[in-house]
Amino acid sequence: MVRAAVLPEVGAPLKITDIELPDPGPGQVRVRLAAAGVCHSDLSLSNGTMRVPVPAVLGHEGAGTVVAVGEGVTHVAPGAEVVLNWAPSCGSCHACSLGEVWLCANALNGAADVYARTADGTDLHPGLNVAAFAEETVVSAGCVLPLPAGIPLTDAALLGCAVLTGYGAVHHSARVRPGETVAVYGVGGVGLAALQAARIAGAGRIVAVDVSPAKEELARAAGATDYVVASETTAREIRGLTDKQGVDVAVECVGRATTIRTAWDSTRRGGRTTVVGIGGKDQQVTFNALEIFHWGRTLAGCVYGNSDPARDVPVLAEHVRAGRLDLGALVTERIGLEGIPAAFENMLAGKGGRALVVF
Repeated sequence: MVRAAVLPEVGAPLKITDIELPDPGPGQVRVRLAAAGVCHSDLSLSNGTMRVPVPAVLGHEGAGTVVAVGEGVTHVAPGAEVVLNWAPSCGSCHACSLGEVWLCANALNGAADVYARTADGTDLHPGLNVAAFAEETVVSAGCVLPLPAGIPLTDAALLGCAVLTGYGAVHHSARVRPGETVAVYGVGGVGLAALQAARIAGAGRIVAVDVSPAKEELARAAGATDYVVASETTAREIRGLTDKQGVDVAVECVGRATTIRTAWDSTRRGGRTTVVGIGGKDQQVTFNALEIFHWGRTLAGCVYGNSDPARDVPVLAEHVRAGRLDLGALVTERIGLEGIPAAFENMLAGKGGRALVVF
């Protein structure tokens, strides 16, 4: 029996309780969690913006130590430190055949499985495949990546989502070039990672945008050269910082129609906007046909940073070892499982960066 944060049903409060994990079967790995990040996607799953089978154990950004492996698992062994990969690619669907593993059609198939049970025998699903809001979890072998040497295990949890997403949005989707100007909307965990990624890419001016004035220090520490408190004049303010042109690249990490539209408006003619934030179906973004033609801008969605975790985690680890990427700087509070509901409330209120559950 291990402690876990269980979502009984969509919209219900999380319940901290004991669950029963089986031994790993063929092709499975049991992991003792060191830490798990609290991501906005977890909030979206709990309130129904995104849907997975329930009851479920949420949490998809984690790292820990292998406890046991099932038959056929050879790439990790007990004692190995690993990062959880919530979106393992199948390698055989159309997207995978194109090399776009972040769009794998079968990546979330495991979320429908029953992976554990509560003390009263109720079946539990593993959220986004990995059920990281628990002391231990059992996952498919494809959901574990060996952690490169020299990376603190607790902070390594952030590599599983926030950093892969923020870094990938800048380097893989927007493809920021040295000297370009960048605006990052939303200074949460992903936004802070995107700011660091823009600095690593050699961006010139880096503008952070958030509704909270309190996040300016966090943003500047991550690499922002300018900070704008979001308002109806945000796009105009950003143009004022860029010789009235607008930025080359905007990265939207909020998932709201008004923010997406503002991000697009803040780019130069021919600029690029990458949307990372996950919004609801009610968030309608509108453009007229003439402005699409006239401005010649690009608007692109970005899933999981357009990342291949097996390829990109070693790259990120090298940035960490070289001092270019600071994982700990994304974390503004370290909590236990009982602190997850408060972390959700802070997200809704626009407070802080990443909350990290430490076991």
